[in-house]
Amino acid sequence: MYARKLSALKSGAAGLWGVHVSENRRRVRILKIRQSMESDLDEIMEIYAYARRFMAENGNPNQWGPTNWPPKHLIHNDILQKKSYVCLHEEQIAGTFFYTIGKDVEPTYRHIENGRWLDDSAYGVVHRIAGNGSVKGIGEFCLEWAYRQCGHLRIDTHGDNIVMQNLLAKMGFQYCGIVYVEEDRNPRLAYEKAGVW
Repeated sequence: MYARKLSALKSGAAGLWGVHVSENRRRVRILKIRQSMESDLDEIMEIYAYARRFMAENGNPNQWGPTNWPPKHLIHNDILQKKSYVCLHEEQIAGTFFYTIGKDVEPTYRHIENGRWLDDSAYGVVHRIAGNGSVKGIGEFCLEWAYRQCGHLRIDTHGDNIVMQNLLAKMGFQYCGIVYVEEDRNPRLAYEKAGVW
């Protein structure tokens, strides 16, 4: 558990980025988030390959594995639309995710089964969050960064992704129901966190 966390937002040539300093037994890690660039694409795809292996080894072979998700053309499009972000540790890419914000910004979230969303206002959405295994806490930091952008975040995960479900519960996300996503017809568990940030 980190003893101290500090975050700040700044803008630069690559867009908005966040800085996170965490102390763990006198070891300081500085993490940054910036928008992805086209030159990051191959490294981002390597992160997704690592994530598919990690999920398969940890009881979740069906979320991204069977469809080799996400495809390179989708990530390239995310980058062009400025919706792809990378998390840097010591200026090296350690994680990546999709983030956008708006009213009804995620079409697959318009229909939810066996529950309902908590808040009908504009929200941020995170998809395709993954790390390369080099730094612990990447997922938590990326989600915290995204939440600080908007104060209202939605995300979904596969029923077999216990690691993500545990992280979302730890961070105060609430389970809202079942949604379906574009890569397959397997149900996804939908989560939401809304409040003052």
